[in-house]
Amino acid sequence: MTRKELGVFLLLVALCAIVAIASPQFLSVTNVQNVARLVGTYGIFSIGVGFVIITGGIDLSIGSICALLGVLLSMMLVEWRWPAAVALAAVIALGAGLGAAHGLLVARLRLQPFIVTLCGLLLYRGAARYIAEDSTKGFGTGQGFEWVRALAAGSVGGVPMPFVLMCVVAGLAWVLLHRSVFGRHLFAIGHNAEAARYSGVNTRAVITWAYMLSGILAAFSAIVIAFYTNSISPASHGNFYELYAIAAAVVGGCSLRGGEGSVLGIVMGAALLQVLRNLVNLLDIPGSLDFAVMGAVILVGAAADRLFGRRVRDGNA
Repeated sequence: MTRKELGVFLLLVALCAIVAIASPQFLSVTNVQNVARLVGTYGIFSIGVGFVIITGGIDLSIGSICALLGVLLSMMLVEWRWPAAVALAAVIALGAGLGAAHGLLVARLRLQPFIVTLCGLLLYRGAARYIAEDSTKGFGTGQGFEWVRALAAGSVGGVPMPFVLMCVVAGLAWVLLHRSVFGRHLFAIGHNAEAARYSGVNTRAVITWAYMLSGILAAFSAIVIAFYTNSISPASHGNFYELYAIAAAVVGGCSLRGGEGSVLGIVMGAALLQVLRNLVNLLDIPGSLDFAVMGAVILVGAAADRLFGRRVRDGNA
């Protein structure tokens, strides 16, 4: 565990202790399960966004992708009567395709990631509203695809499935990021893309794959979230999810300048945010402060990254 990861872990433990003291209900089985479910749900797409941030990019389209794919999943299963396995495969493929499109625009046309994914945010939200005709979609009783509901929103031994799925995704992502050539290339590009290219790294392919992975994990999250809420309002479903992902990555030690980050840190960052949200709910603090907390977290994280980076550069000078 690195110093950054240890710092986030200690902060998470301290926050949990504070919340438990402020509200004993925090440690109830029902509340712990609810927090674990949310950590798993948000942690999956946060890992994907973390991969992109490590390359020095950004992905603002996560919430809109969740809305679009959630709407399509509902229509595939309920209205079009597709086999559940085919519908799931189609949603994952669409997520991969959208992510690959972002990566190609960034890597091949050298467009700014902010602009590309901001356009995605607007485009996919509009597409979701158009396809759904601005009406709420859902899954009803889930007849015919009960196993999908159980996989996305059930539990195993009292542990929510989203948390289990996040642990599996985090394990695979940890191997990919910290124990593979691809992971080393991600960090190299984040540190200095030109130097990585001159060193023989296929920067275009690596960046494209990073965005594709973000799209795939967003698709996984879209499935989990759709069954968790059991209804998808295309105008509001997934709003601000991209901010939660960025905040989780920043709090977890990812540098917005690229070249730094870890899967464990991102997971702990996602957990920290959900504990903060739970604190707001348990203490009956107005829910609108969720966004104030997110803004403060991103600002503090970015400022700390800037100050830490400056100290490192000064120390190496």
